[in-house]
Amino acid sequence: MDSALAAALQGPRGANPLVGAVVIDAHGTPIITGFHRGAGTAHAEADAIDQARAAGQDLNGTTMVVTLEPCNHCGRTGPCAQAIIEAGIADVVYAVDDPHDPHDPAAGGAATLRAAGVRVRSGLGAEAALDLNRRWFDAVADSRPFVTLHIAQTLDSRIAASDGTSQWISSPESLADNHALRGRIDAILVGTQTVLVDNPRLTARGADGEPAARQPLRVVMGYRGIPEGAAINGDDGKVLHLPTRDPREALEELFSAGVRHLMVEGGSRILSAFLAAGLVDELIVYLAPTLLGSGTPALEDLGITTLADAQQWEWDAASGGAVQLLGRDLRLHLRPTLTHPALTRPPAASNTSADSTPLRTAAETAAGGN
Repeated sequence: MDSALAAALQGPRGANPLVGAVVIDAHGTPIITGFHRGAGTAHAEADAIDQARAAGQDLNGTTMVVTLEPCNHCGRTGPCAQAIIEAGIADVVYAVDDPHDPHDPAAGGAATLRAAGVRVRSGLGAEAALDLNRRWFDAVADSRPFVTLHIAQTLDSRIAASDGTSQWISSPESLADNHALRGRIDAILVGTQTVLVDNPRLTARGADGEPAARQPLRVVMGYRGIPEGAAINGDDGKVLHLPTRDPREALEELFSAGVRHLMVEGGSRILSAFLAAGLVDELIVYLAPTLLGSGTPALEDLGITTLADAQQWEWDAASGGAVQLLGRDLRLHLRPTLTHPALTRPPAASNTSADSTPLRTAAETAAGGN
């Protein structure tokens, strides 16, 4: 399970959870490790199975250890539960249950496996698996998109000079990284002020400047309408105006529209509104080695008046690591610090069927013997 959790960190955060899977043989030797590389790609279980097939390995009678209950639905990829059954895997050990409602098509993978004669056990490494994806679990429970907040700023936290110029604070390498992220999110959101001042296209583009095959929905949040000639309108109809300044209302509407991963890009008022509301699940900052001394600050008032109330963030090892050097810039990757002493959502899986028993944690095993 530790290996599966480590593999999961290689994937990107977003609409799907970070998931790792390890297949072990009858002697307990790991033979294949898989992980999920993002929306639209093979899930961790399928990734491991595909690798095994490519290597000519027979998985009949093996055990799969996975950080999350295998899914049970056909989305952009097939159901993992069925892939496990077809591969002949005899035993599945997973950490935590799928958090979706039992009536959701994604849920019920463990039951499907058991019905096919696969032995299923759960609870191993549950606390670590919950922590790995705690913000994703929160987003699912709240029926809202997973929110990535992106800031490109100078060393003194400016996103534009006093005359309004901001292109380009970030290095070409940072811009390329940002466009790659745009290519895998569902929607990108800015405020009306950003549209009026910067007139951005908000499209995902390749190194040659040409539009990527997959484009996010372009969202403008604010009371003012989108000017008719604004570049954000594009020619594909993938633009949406949300006449609100309430982040929660915006997320509710976007979730109803099918958005599961949203990137918030600016400006300062919008960035601050989402942060103040506690609705940012992932923070990506491109920090340029530049000083302005004046200009537009990255953030406005967050309503914090004392250090004791400051928002706390922690370095995130997922999605390429906590710190990367991109050209002359630093890419900083963070997630909110856990503020509650216990991980309570969703509860650790507990199976009661005759062929499935909860697994003890390593600490429990050490204390109580084998």
